[in-house]
Amino acid sequence: MRKLLLGVFLFALALPAADFTGIWLGSTTSGRRNQVNDFGFQFVQRGATLTGKVYLDYGTTPILKGTVDGDTITFQIVAREQDGNQINESVLKFTGIMKDGEIEITREREELRNAGNSGASFTRAAKTVFKIKRLQ
Repeated sequence: MRKLLLGVFLFALALPAADFTGIWLGSTTSGRRNQVNDFGFQFVQRGATLTGKVYLDYGTTPILKGTVDGDTITFQIVAREQDGNQINESVLKFTGIMKDGEIEITREREELRNAGNSGASFTRAAKTVFKIKRLQ
């Protein structure tokens, strides 16, 4: 019985976890004009830690608080966005699940801060779901 339990334990350890390292691309449609937003992610996975960067329209931003748990990733970014004449900083949270070689990712805006003089902070619930594929 002890050998059987040891074998099951070793088999469970040998099961490969998802490997997220690489460049991933995808797009989503949003807004009143069905504007297409392209996304590019460069993930670096080291055990349960996820780092890297996200490619945005005006440059890149680092991945913050990134974790890997089996087939699931979570991370945050801080993105600067222009809204008319105002510049805002958004804290965006991403949660992704690997399925059939793709990542189904959910993006939620956790906080929106006015980067101008007032520094006002408020939350706005905006949730988007899309898929990204590894660049081969």
